[in-house]
Amino acid sequence: MAGLTIGAFAKAVGVRPDTIRYYERNGLLPHPARSSAGYRLYAESDLERVRFIRKAQQLGFTLAEIGLLLTLQASDTARAADVLDITERKIAESTSRIIDLNRIKDALEGLAAECPVDAPVSDCPILAHLANTSAPAFGASGATA
Repeated sequence: MAGLTIGAFAKAVGVRPDTIRYYERNGLLPHPARSSAGYRLYAESDLERVRFIRKAQQLGFTLAEIGLLLTLQASDTARAADVLDITERKIAESTSRIIDLNRIKDALEGLAAECPVDAPVSDCPILAHLANTSAPAFGASGATA
């Protein structure tokens, strides 16, 4: 697998070449060796690293958090508790986002239930709510219908 060009490497990991360059620019992927013609050449360890990054992204970790996880992974002194701390913060953040999404869903369901299907658009309570500048926005004191 050593010596893959960026196109072949990107295809092997299922991303676009610009994603690989983005990871490099942001320090998540080390700058690869270059061929005599200047082409990037990627190794097996790079493949494993991008797979790690992609799996972490699927779990909702930010690129900054992934960078920290990669640093911890490479450390001889880091402890599993450090990884657990990052993970527990991500769980708390995810829980908060779920609560917010449920509020949004409830507000939208309430607005949808009030919508008179056969009425003209000028009587639409959804549009009236969105246009009402005095109505609380989501997050101010929860979503309201």
